[in-house]
Amino acid sequence: MFLKFAGWIRQARESNELHFSSILPEQTITECFSATSRIQRSDTVYTLPAMVWMFLNQVLSADHSCRETVARLNAWRISRGKSPVSADTGRYCTVRDRFDGAGCQRLVERTARQIDAQAPESWRWQGRQVFVVDGTTVTMPDTPKNQDEYPQQCNQKPGCGQPIMRLVAMFSLATGVVLRLAMGPCRGKQTAENSSFRDQMADELNHGDVLLADRFFSGWFDIALLHARGVEVVVRKNQVRHSDFRRGRRLGSGDHLIRWFKPKRPEWMDQATYDSLPQFLTLREVRVIVRQKGFRSREVIVATTLWNHNDFPASAIADLYRRRWDAEINLRSLKTHMQMEHLRCKTPHRVRNEIRMHALACNLIRGTMASAAIEANLKPWQISFKGTVQTLNQYLPISLTATDIPTWIRQLFKAIAKHVVGNRPNRVEPRVRKRRPKPYPLMHKPRNELRKRLPLKGI
Repeated sequence: MFLKFAGWIRQARESNELHFSSILPEQTITECFSATSRIQRSDTVYTLPAMVWMFLNQVLSADHSCRETVARLNAWRISRGKSPVSADTGRYCTVRDRFDGAGCQRLVERTARQIDAQAPESWRWQGRQVFVVDGTTVTMPDTPKNQDEYPQQCNQKPGCGQPIMRLVAMFSLATGVVLRLAMGPCRGKQTAENSSFRDQMADELNHGDVLLADRFFSGWFDIALLHARGVEVVVRKNQVRHSDFRRGRRLGSGDHLIRWFKPKRPEWMDQATYDSLPQFLTLREVRVIVRQKGFRSREVIVATTLWNHNDFPASAIADLYRRRWDAEINLRSLKTHMQMEHLRCKTPHRVRNEIRMHALACNLIRGTMASAAIEANLKPWQISFKGTVQTLNQYLPISLTATDIPTWIRQLFKAIAKHVVGNRPNRVEPRVRKRRPKPYPLMHKPRNELRKRLPLKGI
């Protein structure tokens, strides 16, 4: 890890590039984008690597504006003795509009795989590669194009809501990197989290991998399709399915093997695929009793394809499912800490690229956290994500100065490792808010109608 960072920084200094090249080299960018990239290669300022680095700088900045991004570019050019470009953001936005979405996706997946492949064996669960999946929603500006592709909620009047996208992310449990993203509308058939995962993400998993998920992914066909590919599943059983631990093959207290029989063919599945699936699934159900205060559920039943209770005891299955909460923490880091709850682009393909660049920035941060964790003999989930972002934002700009490279790297890792999150596994806090929001009413009519109703005040 140390030598990798040193090589990238040395290469960035020799080529005199922007400071994000210290953690994302130019070669990686050019290899992920096709040779037919729409970004003009003749442009000496807004080149493809420079655009990626500037976009990363934009999503990690507190302001998130194009104006600040161009201003930072000019500040860097002046510090290198170069003439500044126009402070107008038009050229930057025009070139950014030509970003290849597939290239951005490949860049996200490649960085994730590279970081995850270097994780020590001690970070894995029972020697297995575990991936955790969960979904959320994000909103975007209310433009006709965004509304057409990602319509607002049906109970909102036109002009009173915002386009909303359903976002499903698959994370590595060991390092927290984003391996795959699925984006789609939040309304209509086949737009649920499990449908998006099945259509856009399931092929990322390999034989022997373990998928950790909540009850949305516990459908018979979701489990059967994954199990047919050799992927193990650990999910919470859906509440509508009854469990009787007096039946099946007993493995221990609250632990048994049982058969789930195949339901009728759903509309989204073709007959050939349906016929290829077995008539029943042999699954293991583990009852987990929750005794900690503050937890909403007092009993959780986990369904899994990991049958061997000697290699995978019930306590290990329970501990693994408890770590499913890492998906919530990772989504919070991606949405809240990186300010992705409401996106800024006004066209759908720009919105998707904005999300991908947030995921790429998240992966680069996770990679830095993993490197710092190895140096400090910690685990990545013990280090603060927000603290790493703050530290990296201050350290990166000086990586290309005359600072000694090994000294810079050691001090960066040392500073990041200092931000250790508190170990509070059974923390109890009431679900209440202390801060009172301003008592403005909700918008029930379009803004132009409300503006006409405002009273006229005399001078």
